[in-house]
Amino acid sequence: MNIYLYMALAWALALLSSKIMKKIKLPNVTGYLIMGLIAGPYCLKLIPADVVEQLSFLPEMALGFIAFSIGAEFKLSYLKKVGKAPVVIAFCEAIGAVLAVDLALILTGNDIAFSLSLGAIAAATAPAATLMVVKQYKAKGPVTDTLLPVVAIDDAAALMCFGISVAIAKAITSHGGGSFLVTLGKPMLEIVEALIFGAVMGVIFRFLVKLFTGRGNRLAITIAMVFVCLGVADAVGFSSLLACMAMSAIFVNTSNESDIIFEQADRMTPPIFMMFFFLSGADLDISVLPSVGVVGVIYIIFRMVGKVLGTLFSAKISKAEPVVQKYLGFTLVPQAGVAIGLATTAMSVVPDHGKMIQTVVLCATVIYELIGPVITKLALKKAGEITAA
Repeated sequence: MNIYLYMALAWALALLSSKIMKKIKLPNVTGYLIMGLIAGPYCLKLIPADVVEQLSFLPEMALGFIAFSIGAEFKLSYLKKVGKAPVVIAFCEAIGAVLAVDLALILTGNDIAFSLSLGAIAAATAPAATLMVVKQYKAKGPVTDTLLPVVAIDDAAALMCFGISVAIAKAITSHGGGSFLVTLGKPMLEIVEALIFGAVMGVIFRFLVKLFTGRGNRLAITIAMVFVCLGVADAVGFSSLLACMAMSAIFVNTSNESDIIFEQADRMTPPIFMMFFFLSGADLDISVLPSVGVVGVIYIIFRMVGKVLGTLFSAKISKAEPVVQKYLGFTLVPQAGVAIGLATTAMSVVPDHGKMIQTVVLCATVIYELIGPVITKLALKKAGEITAA
């Protein structure tokens, strides 16, 4: 079989899984992940490892469009209405997860530099699974309204928490005088670069949409602009998610045509998202699960505890609605690509523990990606934001 037949098979299996999930009342994204896991190179091998590797550009492309979609939630008229709550919650839930994992690991006798490096990764949340659940069930209400900007800001919050934690860990393991400031400054610079570049792209995007009025032309411009953000971010080394979010945030606040553009993108992207989650499932190596050990269990449990408590505390102090305080934290469980990328970076900080960090994060990703969408659905349903229909 060639690459086109493998892609057709992947879409067929993903579609089949959505029917099965509908019968057992679980989110489609869970079905895509499980079906990808079963069909992938670590189970039935219907989709070989080299094919997953060849299609590795699709997950990056999907994440670009997910970030583009989430950036639309930063409409100033909406942010004025919800106030400071999403920003406060995003940083507090990220810090809460980091501190919970750090303290749990240190108190159980683990090396401090190792604990800080692993705990730093706990802040990251995967927006893709959450967004898919919201879209599938057309969730509406205060929890959903707060959730979308929170997961958008979370990427920046996670990078900042990671930069600070890793800088401290590096200072503990290294005797270099300027290492702390250099390590701390790098992620901060990446955030600023991504936001500035995205903002410039948003201005260019607005100009091009005014210049070209045809629906087909505008869709081509949208795809091209997301690809430029992804390509430049990959070449320069800053966050493509932040760049795409910044671009769409500037565009949605400066263009009268934004609603039409985002509607077009929403109609075009579902097959890409479907393939993204299927391939994410195929890339999950469940053979690493037995090696997770006590450290992995601590990470998996205390990250969730930190997210929930951090959200509860920050929602209270920012005077968010009671339903937001109660349920929002449970929608922030999923963790995926960003965490794995941070784990790779952390390996250079504590090389003696690098393999352990990578294994724990990979195991946590498998578990979080499988249970996260289900927990998100249950939380939104309990909050009354998913109707019975």
